[in-house]
Amino acid sequence: MTIDARVEPALQPTAEDEATLKAETTPRVLTGSARGPLADRALSERVRAVPPSGIRRFFDILATMEDVISLGVGEPDFDTPEPIVEAGIASLRRGRTHYTSNYGTIELRRALSDHLERRYGVQYDPASEILITVGASEAVDLALRATCDPGDEVILHEPSYVAYAPAVIFAGGVVRHVATRMEDDFALDPLQVEASISPRTKALFLGYPCNPTGAVLPDAVQDELALLAERHDLLVYSDEIYDRLAYGSYRHRAFSALPGMRERTILMGGFSKAYAMTGWRVGWLCAPSVILEGIVKVHQYGIMSAPTTAQDAALEALRSGESEVQRMLAEYDRRRRMFVDGLNALELRTFEPKGAFYAFPQVTPATAMDSETFTERLLEEEHVAVVPGGAFGPSGEGHVRACYATSYEQLQEALVRIGRFVEHHRPS
Repeated sequence: MTIDARVEPALQPTAEDEATLKAETTPRVLTGSARGPLADRALSERVRAVPPSGIRRFFDILATMEDVISLGVGEPDFDTPEPIVEAGIASLRRGRTHYTSNYGTIELRRALSDHLERRYGVQYDPASEILITVGASEAVDLALRATCDPGDEVILHEPSYVAYAPAVIFAGGVVRHVATRMEDDFALDPLQVEASISPRTKALFLGYPCNPTGAVLPDAVQDELALLAERHDLLVYSDEIYDRLAYGSYRHRAFSALPGMRERTILMGGFSKAYAMTGWRVGWLCAPSVILEGIVKVHQYGIMSAPTTAQDAALEALRSGESEVQRMLAEYDRRRRMFVDGLNALELRTFEPKGAFYAFPQVTPATAMDSETFTERLLEEEHVAVVPGGAFGPSGEGHVRACYATSYEQLQEALVRIGRFVEHHRPS
């Protein structure tokens, strides 16, 4: 037997004990295998093919520092409006602590159906075409896993949200990136999309208004993409989590509301951004019933249902939250105009974002640094946290993402620090 020296320090293990201990703690190689220890190959190829998030490392560093202005996390700085919070509390007090239908509460689905019809003119049956999810992130995951077969190709614009490409890969699909450019306001070019279509192409993935760029799709581009989807019989995944955060003359249109698109679009969104409800984790997914039925299979075996209390709070958001949405939107707009003007004044070229709450300045020409170096050194020297643009795709290189969902005063101070940093590092 093996002897614990901490309990009986006077006794020493024998050679036999040491051999046993070594055998028990040495990784085993399966007999006849040339592939190495099991631990080295336990993870699936899909998981190993996806690198760790390019964002997390910077937030790990940030957590160890003081006096940091964080423009990195894509989260409203507002607390959830009080009536929504109170609805959640009341839900708990009424004993609403049990599962709901896999689809979500029928009251929330009805309210969401009315909301989408009122805002975008697209109708969904609350009973069979709407699913309440654990955030828009689960909606994206469900849509892909329920519809992608191994080897199916999904066309995805980039820069785009860091989770989209991994979600395609985890579902067994293959990502076909189409680059966007600042010169085009990061709008997707339908001609490039069509050139990327192959016999294996299953779907087009759209995330507009866009994280990280703040770009939107002009109506003419949306219309061309809709025609293209029909012409090539493509499914469309449309993540519209930032639909309510739209500025200036831009008016958002739900992709499924376009002619011919309702039957081939999986429309996704949530309550996190517009209603400042990130921690409540409530999203939604709408699709024709024949598609949604399959998506619900994935949801019911993995999740069962979204949190009941959070669903009740989301219902109150739809019923009474519009004035709060408008209040927060006005403040984001005020920050957006000041911050983007400030970045351009520092010669960090920044196009005007028309949606979401991100600016995407070009940093390389002014500093001769790549985006990751710029991000690291700005954090170290001036204690301002941004995210390297390359984390969102190759065409994001040379840019950084800066979230203006923080206070006006913090943004002003961030501009002072960024300006000092840029001046110190201008190429001679």
